[in-house]
Amino acid sequence: MANNGPKSSTDSISPSAKESTIFAFSAMTILFFIWGFITALNDILIPHLKATFELSYTQAMLVQFCFFGAYFVISPLAGKLIEAVSYKRGIVIGLLLMATGCALFYPAAEYEVYAVFLLALFVLASGITILQVSANPYVAILGSERTATSRLNFAQAINSLGHTLGPLFGALLIFGTINELATDSAKSVQAPYMILAVVIILIAIIFSRLKLPAVSSAVEDNAGAPHQDSLRQHRHLLWGALAIFLYVGAEVSIGSFLVDFFVEDHIAGLSTHDAAKLVSFYWGGAMLGRFIGAVATRYVRPIYVLAFNSVCAMTLLAFTISCDGDVAMWSVIAVGLFNSVMFPTIFTLAIRRLGPLTSRGSGLLCQAIVGGAFIPMIQGVMADSSSIQLSFIVPCCCYAYIIWYALKGSHIAGEQDSPDSAIGTT
Repeated sequence: MANNGPKSSTDSISPSAKESTIFAFSAMTILFFIWGFITALNDILIPHLKATFELSYTQAMLVQFCFFGAYFVISPLAGKLIEAVSYKRGIVIGLLLMATGCALFYPAAEYEVYAVFLLALFVLASGITILQVSANPYVAILGSERTATSRLNFAQAINSLGHTLGPLFGALLIFGTINELATDSAKSVQAPYMILAVVIILIAIIFSRLKLPAVSSAVEDNAGAPHQDSLRQHRHLLWGALAIFLYVGAEVSIGSFLVDFFVEDHIAGLSTHDAAKLVSFYWGGAMLGRFIGAVATRYVRPIYVLAFNSVCAMTLLAFTISCDGDVAMWSVIAVGLFNSVMFPTIFTLAIRRLGPLTSRGSGLLCQAIVGGAFIPMIQGVMADSSSIQLSFIVPCCCYAYIIWYALKGSHIAGEQDSPDSAIGTT
């Protein structure tokens, strides 16, 4: 497929300009790490707030509802903001908004108001959304089109590193201080989030002073109603948006319930502190799997890699639901390994052959990340009505749809059944 995105001329630029590009890319990877780190903290925050405010599972999942709901609400506004102020300023605004969200945790904990925690999470996630809308396309445009996918994959691997380290930070500074603050445990979140606020502000100041290469974000001008309507003609995109919705929902939902699942007596009987540390294995598996998947998709059609990983995830969740002890615990942790390649593979399958509609299709897929708000709520309702163990059937059903999408829903009428037919470049 011909690439209709922004053109880059970095293949013929001077060595000094290339050094500037490498420096800018290195700076961008810091942003990917930060939002991965903070997003993973939700998995530690949920059981903590649940115990502090004596919440039901459904009420506790409002954390993810408010956090990922921001993606749906803010993404369109963020795109317009970037067009108006540039990528660099968008990054700085996103960072300052994130810092504001982190700072709001202090009064939320001081007055012990759950609604203020939810407001803080929405503000924090709004900043992350602006950051993603700024950084993702900037990394893709920053350099040769030929290596754009490689740059994004590397940046996503750094994002996974943040996901892996975030729970360890939370376990140490949130659950690790509860014993000292037993009479007022809500305050145990104040120190870690204030530390994050200060660090993020410093990074925002640094980025405001960096001389980042200017890149063009120009897109097609033919973006009127006919093009908007024509998105509906690309069924593989629409089915792909639903696949992203369900995948993100399943991944986030599983991570959200891990700590509470591991403290169950018939599973592991761990303390919340020890259970929180194990969450890093779930996200660490996703990081490892991305490197494996990057190699696998060079030799195996992505649709088969996606289907295989989904089948493995469903099988592991079947063990999680039906077994006790270490088998159930390690089965659900291992799901992270097979989650790894799903988002980039679904994304690539969904936007191929869109031509001038590629940017609009990408925007639709980004909004579908709101699945992280709804699926955990559904699993929370089921956990309240039955048990946390049985509630894992919810993400299991999500993976069943992804299998269908891989083998059937991603097919484009008239597409040749060749090894490269499902690997569109954009």
